Amino acid sequence: MTNQKNYLITELIILFVLIPILLASPIPSFLKPLSVLTAIGYCIVISRKNKLITFKAIYQINFKEHWKRISITAICVFLASLFFMYLFHPDDLFIVVKKSPLMWFGILFFYAIFSVYPQELAYRSYFFTRYDSIFKNKNYLLLINILVFPIAHLMFNNMMVLLVTLIGGILFTITYNKSKSLLLTSIEHAIYGNWLFTIGMGEMLAFPIPS
Repeated sequence: MTNQKNYLITELIILFVLIPILLASPIPSFLKPLSVLTAIGYCIVISRKNKLITFKAIYQINFKEHWKRISITAICVFLASLFFMYLFHPDDLFIVVKKSPLMWFGILFFYAIFSVYPQELAYRSYFFTRYDSIFKNKNYLLLINILVFPIAHLMFNNMMVLLVTLIGGILFTITYNKSKSLLLTSIEHAIYGNWLFTIGMGEMLAFPIPS
């Protein structure tokens, strides 16, 4: 049991701390996608081998039980981010929608499908099912899950990205822990990410923006 626990702790550190730090380091560019693909491949193999993520976990949503909390939180995020943009970056407010609506729509779709869902699959479903057994106090599991999420974004070398992903990590960890729904957590993640991009925070958060 001790050997298994040590293995899982080592795996957690490698996948969710060392690899993100490596991606943020000045290493040859070809090593970065190779590292990501290796980590993703490993997670897929382990998930299939140990049946960590069931089909039900992928599609269940449990929205009725959590809509009020998520809605109130979303309204607070929308208002706070709008206020921030109005005060500090009024010229960028809704800039992508105004200058390139086609690009705006394309990024919304691409981000939700190819960025959000894989992130939540790894950082919520895989993380919680894989490492739950090594923490007697589940609050430590929640805390570490919150902290490793901004670490994943170190490569952007941007304090705003780290702050936003820390806040996002708190919200998404709470949602997944309460709902156990990968789909619901992904929808919440996509809503916030796409909203921040829509109101003009894309450049600060490393989204592509129109020239």
